[in-house]
Amino acid sequence: MTKSVPVDTSKPTVNDIARQAGVSLATVDRVLNARPGVRRVTIDRVNKAIDELGYVRDTAAANLARRRIYRFVFLLPDIRSEFIDALQEQIDVQGLALGTERTFLSVQRVAAFDSHSIATALDALNAEQTSGIALVGPETPAVRDAIGRTRARGIVVVALLSDLPSSQRDHFIGVDNTSAGQTAAKLMGRFIHADQGNILVLTNSRLARDHLERRLGFDQVIASQFPGFQVLPSVEIPDKKTLERILPELLASRNNFCGIYNTTSTDHGLVEFLAGLPLDIVVIAHELTPVTRSALERGIFDALICQDTGHIVRSAVRLMRATMESVPYNETQERIRIEIFLKENLPTSD
Repeated sequence: MTKSVPVDTSKPTVNDIARQAGVSLATVDRVLNARPGVRRVTIDRVNKAIDELGYVRDTAAANLARRRIYRFVFLLPDIRSEFIDALQEQIDVQGLALGTERTFLSVQRVAAFDSHSIATALDALNAEQTSGIALVGPETPAVRDAIGRTRARGIVVVALLSDLPSSQRDHFIGVDNTSAGQTAAKLMGRFIHADQGNILVLTNSRLARDHLERRLGFDQVIASQFPGFQVLPSVEIPDKKTLERILPELLASRNNFCGIYNTTSTDHGLVEFLAGLPLDIVVIAHELTPVTRSALERGIFDALICQDTGHIVRSAVRLMRATMESVPYNETQERIRIEIFLKENLPTSD
């Protein structure tokens, strides 16, 4: 009878790395913590040993040992938006939970879509007091350049909700907005009980990349699958007052309105306005909030394209920490997924 040989399932340690690379523990520690004083050839040898051994660093233990503190700032638009408020609430909740891991979260509000205010806020960050920043902002030269200066000071930068790919940001956290727009168009085309008609698209700002990508995806699907519909030029609605002034004129100026795609966060005024209309208009909007939930339940909105605020905040923290530590992360775990809510599948409210 052959005896089974026990398999060593223990995880490799820094001692194993030192033996494999033929260096001291102090050298391994310097390489792992990116400290100076190690030759490039030695760094390469240590990294090769790490790869061969499959060593995965316990960053929480390492941070506790050297008492590293993470301070992450979330830069959010200062607008009346239940979705942005929900995002801040999740930041507050996660901040309380992460305190024991020496990770501290704070929120700073800036004027929405104001490149100068965002750039000023980024330039004011002190690298000794800020480890990383997650921001919502427009893709403009001023914001792009400010992100470059922020990264140059050693601060990790992630873009939230709306990507900033022309900048030096480290990560983007949010749904694929082009796909979100395509999904909205598919629902719109299926829900409208007609083969032709006018569709109105509302946007907060033409500078916002997420709104532009949603519009791009929406147009692609309508043009290819529902050619009888005419999608009108996007209307910029920065606030409720503008909506109340412009929307009645738009609807009165054209016949055969059959749909509204609302990519904005100005849901309250839209719901109030549509509630008093006798028109049968299909409305697709974004994000699950108390106002949009009520609109779905009352039949004013037909569907919501959503993303989970808790997932966004958790992902932002994980990615900022992973970037600081130069360790791998799980791309699948950090992918923010599109959720579709109808009246019939609304989650139970608290």
